[in-house]
Amino acid sequence: QVQLVESGGGLVQAGGSLRLSCAASGNLFSINVMGWYRQAPGKQRELVASITSADAAKYADSVKGRFTISRDNAKNTLFLQMNALKPEDTAVYYCNFAKVGWPARDYWGKGTLVTVSS
Repeated sequence: QVQLVESGGGLVQAGGSLRLSCAASGNLFSINVMGWYRQAPGKQRELVASITSADAAKYADSVKGRFTISRDNAKNTLFLQMNALKPEDTAVYYCNFAKVGWPARDYWGKGTLVTVSS
């Protein structure tokens, strides 16, 4: 099992920055993809950014150039640096750790709320 705890959310004005953290514990040996998802009110959960165990990162088009995903292996922590925030970035942000392949594994945090005011 893997436990994930997000932190760093809050209220920020448009144009501001926030840094989300996801502290992971448990059996992380088989995890090979980590990511941040978000879900805005009335919308489906969407992938914001992901990073593999080989440090290959991907971003949603809506956040490219503004958000950066990174990880600290020594501290088992995943980060999402969010700059130039927009009101449309308002959502609950979830951390996800996954094992792609068989048997697949998928773990989620409880989320942290990011609110961007205009």
